[in-house]
Amino acid sequence: MSEATSVVTRAAARSAWARRLQGWQGALVPVAAVVVALMIGAVVLVGLGADPVKAYSSMLEGAFGSVSGFTQTLVTATPLLLVGLGVTIAFRGGVINIGGEGQLIVGALAASAAALYLPLPGVLLLLAALIAGVLGGALWGAVPGALKAQLGVNEILSTIMMNQIAIQLANYLLRGPMIDPKEVEAGTRIAQSALLPADSWLVRLVPRTLLHGGSILALVMAVAVFFLLWRTTVGYRIRAVGLNPDAARYAGIPVKRYQMLALILGGAFAGLAGAVEVLGVQHRMLEGLSGGYGFSGIVAALFGKLHPLGLIPASVLFGGLLVGGDKMQRSVQVPDALIVALLGLVVLFVVGSDYIMRKRAAKAQSHE
Repeated sequence: MSEATSVVTRAAARSAWARRLQGWQGALVPVAAVVVALMIGAVVLVGLGADPVKAYSSMLEGAFGSVSGFTQTLVTATPLLLVGLGVTIAFRGGVINIGGEGQLIVGALAASAAALYLPLPGVLLLLAALIAGVLGGALWGAVPGALKAQLGVNEILSTIMMNQIAIQLANYLLRGPMIDPKEVEAGTRIAQSALLPADSWLVRLVPRTLLHGGSILALVMAVAVFFLLWRTTVGYRIRAVGLNPDAARYAGIPVKRYQMLALILGGAFAGLAGAVEVLGVQHRMLEGLSGGYGFSGIVAALFGKLHPLGLIPASVLFGGLLVGGDKMQRSVQVPDALIVALLGLVVLFVVGSDYIMRKRAAKAQSHE
């Protein structure tokens, strides 16, 4: 009996050590992915005739080396975090939301329309604009959700196509019903809305910078999504559907309903990102407002291991890469496409390493 007990004890100790090792690996893999991506980027920089040390030094300085740079990094990280939260909910629910770009645009349009046309005083106008952005994004996410649930349409295809519809809708509205009357009078007809009322603007947190209250709102939303997914019945069901839809269905969970809910919530957070961007930074709806945040948010979500709290540092990191990339481009004269390539490399290494770790963990568990 004592020998058997000793064997079980040693096996339990090995299992505990393996779990701790896996946890450390899970934390270090994203960092290693960034390091390897930057090393490959350094090789590309040398090939372009640029100094990698100077390039990366200017990137760090531009993103984190001053109050202006750091606050701009946080401003850029805010929509990435909100879009990433929507992506996280969708992935946890077993569906893939590639429609963050379109949902962000529609959310920004809805928030702008509410701020311009609703006769509400003070903070009520701001709240109404934020809610309109959330509802606009949720509606845009509900369409592929319904197609997925009712007709079995692949959500990747439908969300991508909804992106294009959103872009064309924005082009039409900003050149027609929502165009700034001053642009029409001047004959310039720039595709943008009128300036939003000051009552609808998000408060500035640091004077003479763009850092606004939307950054705090995004942090609150990250904590809220964590509690939604891991502390509520609805979140448990969403994760159960994502982990094993057949088992969830056998347990009585309506799989299609929760897949649709995951896409709706994903759209709602992307719509909130659009509302925050237009109310906190631009103060008017214009072409190109999204800045590619709908796609970069997916990168941040993957880097954050599809966890709401992991998304916070991931969004700051990628915000720093985007902001610092502009400084690097001006400093060493490299194409801005290099930053996009670096983000893609990070995703490749993170996803590939995560797949290898899962395979190793499954093999170790089978041996135990």
